[in-house]
Amino acid sequence: MQQSTWKAHIALFIVNALYGAGHILAKGVMPAFLSPTTFIFFRILGATLLFWMIKVFLPKERIQRKDIGLFMLCALFGVTINQLFFFHGLSLSSSINSGIIMTTNPILVTIIAYFLLKEKITRTKVTGIVLGATGAILLSLAGNTGKGDSSLGDLFLFINALSYAIYLVIAKPLMQRYSPFTVITYVFTFGLFYMLIYPPTYIEIVQIDFSAITPNIWVKITYIVIGVTFFTYLLTMYGLKYVGPSIASAYIYTQPVLVMGFAFLFSLFGLADDYTNTITFEKVGYMAMIFVGVWITAYYGKNKK
Repeated sequence: MQQSTWKAHIALFIVNALYGAGHILAKGVMPAFLSPTTFIFFRILGATLLFWMIKVFLPKERIQRKDIGLFMLCALFGVTINQLFFFHGLSLSSSINSGIIMTTNPILVTIIAYFLLKEKITRTKVTGIVLGATGAILLSLAGNTGKGDSSLGDLFLFINALSYAIYLVIAKPLMQRYSPFTVITYVFTFGLFYMLIYPPTYIEIVQIDFSAITPNIWVKITYIVIGVTFFTYLLTMYGLKYVGPSIASAYIYTQPVLVMGFAFLFSLFGLADDYTNTITFEKVGYMAMIFVGVWITAYYGKNKK
């Protein structure tokens, strides 16, 4: 495997590690301090400002007029729709349902990439996807006891998975013409534009009690903006430059494993509640299935039939 490809896989792993830590550290921010819509707005606003602050020091790269429409589509599906439906869906549905529904993303990516990019679906790749999905679903079933099923929430979560799958596929052509930083900067700029014309954004912002937000909560919000938004999208774009969207999406299967790992780590330092007693040999076996599935999809699935 070429060095650039290895770096892409490392970047994608870091992306999901950041997401995994975010699930633990961001607990309690919503809805007690911020609504899903306002949280998303601050994430997009903060990340967009960071992207432009860095971009002014990089070589200038203008986007072609013919690509503006594709950039806007990427922003719509990759930033606005997927984040709005995920946060609102998660607030309605149970944790067990969200864990299961999110595992459909790599499958959706593979199907969409086949039709839009003519990306070949190999038997080996399908085997890896199915193995990883099975491990993730079993781990979700074994590790979540959330209640409060909601068919509307489940629908929102599925729309989120479908939206992000579309984004991963349609962003690939842009990665072949522009640098990752240029792509993600303009994608977030258009995403911010969508949030600014979304009426509930203003209605819910004026309802925020900023005096009630403690320094600890501000630290968590900052981490979500910088770590789980700025770096994750940037590293995802870098990964897409060297690997296919179906391979990039397969790394979502590692998130349940990483969440458990961070729960154990943060509990040692008193940064989160102790969830280590929930880790069993059964769950370790499911984690192994996930890692093997990702490895088959990423390493063998590219060239094997």
